[in-house]
Amino acid sequence: MTIETDARDLLHFLTVSVEHFPDRSARKLLENKENVRGLLQILAGDLAGQIDFSRLVSLNRSFIPDMLREQESDLVFQVPFTSRAGTDDEVLIYILIEHQSTVDPLMDFRVLFYMVLIWDAQRREWDRDDVPRGKRKLRPILPIVFYTGERRWELPLSLDTMMDIPEELSRFVPRFDTLFLNVKGTDASVLTENDHPFGWLMTVLQKEGASPETLKRALIEAMVHLDSLDAAQAGQRREAILYLLSLILYRRPTAEHQELVRVVDRHTPDMEVETMAQSMAEVLIERGMARGIAQGKAEGETAAKQMALLKLLRFRFDPIPQALTHQIRSIRSLALLDALFEQVLAAQTLEDINWQNHNEG
Repeated sequence: MTIETDARDLLHFLTVSVEHFPDRSARKLLENKENVRGLLQILAGDLAGQIDFSRLVSLNRSFIPDMLREQESDLVFQVPFTSRAGTDDEVLIYILIEHQSTVDPLMDFRVLFYMVLIWDAQRREWDRDDVPRGKRKLRPILPIVFYTGERRWELPLSLDTMMDIPEELSRFVPRFDTLFLNVKGTDASVLTENDHPFGWLMTVLQKEGASPETLKRALIEAMVHLDSLDAAQAGQRREAILYLLSLILYRRPTAEHQELVRVVDRHTPDMEVETMAQSMAEVLIERGMARGIAQGKAEGETAAKQMALLKLLRFRFDPIPQALTHQIRSIRSLALLDALFEQVLAAQTLEDINWQNHNEG
């Protein structure tokens, strides 16, 4: 691969803001079918051997309403599955990526809700394609929660925990297994038991907030194992290195970048790692400056409109209550400030202005 190709691929990690990096970078990792294999090997090794990951197909999420699609970071795959009886079928793998600072007691409900949406999309396909009723079989779904948050997750993934019901009604509660990976709370030996590159990347992710020395040790150990991949796995190794570089530059202080990048570089003689990292850092700085300039312009325009509104109020109704001044300075919406300005122009008294409808709280 050329330096230009490496750098271009690396910049794919730069399409998200810093605060969205944990879930979006995990999503990018899991768009690779080999990493999905690695995830299943950690969570359900017995099933992983029955799945043909080479034929894994990513499905679009058009069945999810737009508002919900923006809120969740998840993936849906379709893949052949061979049962122990030797029959071939298809199974769906649903991965919900979670990086919240708090443990969500509604998690199992969220998973069930999206599973039902997936099945409903399949039902609509039957109707659209006029599938005979005898062939209308729902595909089984393997639900996975991929949790990268720092909080300990001790709450069981079960709808029972959301209900306070008598024993005799418990049989009416839907029950299903959810595969759950708590990256930060899983022992490194479990993550690396199968020696899959994905597991070694997770051991580095575990240490993203640790001391520089601890993170360096995790990086060195992961790079030793990534370095052992053969030529057929070169693409996966390369993608893993890109992920590690992005993790360093997004999640560690700037003062540590050079030393941590050199750890990766020492184990990657076939890639211009330092050049790539420098290119990435420059783009991050440029985008950060652009966001800052844009934010500064927006804040300047807001402040100007607030000042104009206050000047008009003082000109027409001086003195004005101090509480009203604070209320206006709290309004960030340019449209609201414009609307209030027009009201003040037409009002005879302060009471003629509908402040209540323009209170942003």
